[in-house]
Amino acid sequence: MRHSFTLSLLLLGISLLFFKCNEKEEDSIEELKATIMKAEKDFEKMAADKSIAEAFWFYAAPDAVIKRQNDTLIKGRDNIKQYYSSDFYKTATVKWTPDFIDVSEDGDMAYTFGKYLWRSIDSAGSANEYAGVFHTVWKKQDDGSWKYVWD
Repeated sequence: MRHSFTLSLLLLGISLLFFKCNEKEEDSIEELKATIMKAEKDFEKMAADKSIAEAFWFYAAPDAVIKRQNDTLIKGRDNIKQYYSSDFYKTATVKWTPDFIDVSEDGDMAYTFGKYLWRSIDSAGSANEYAGVFHTVWKKQDDGSWKYVWD
């Protein structure tokens, strides 16, 4: 009788520990999702406050890749900054909001997707808008910051 009571207490303790660890992991994933959302919004704010080129450079990992028109791939932070330094982007603004965020189980990768809206003024002074869906892959850096590796 005493043996089964001890065994029951042991199993109860292990079960509680398992559920508590699982709960902690859930909290941790939710905290990471909030961190990624903050990175997205800070990225967007920098694009508005400083420049699109500066923001896309700052938030890019050293080996980042972006895919743009006609499936063109631009590789590396400096090439991404150069791409966004063209005259078109000097008159443009961009806004975006992630509709979905997910984080890897080990917490070092994440991805987002949502809607974006580009606005620009052409050489004739006409306003143009381009809307679409973005997809960004984020990677946690050695210093703890998050940078995109794919956009």
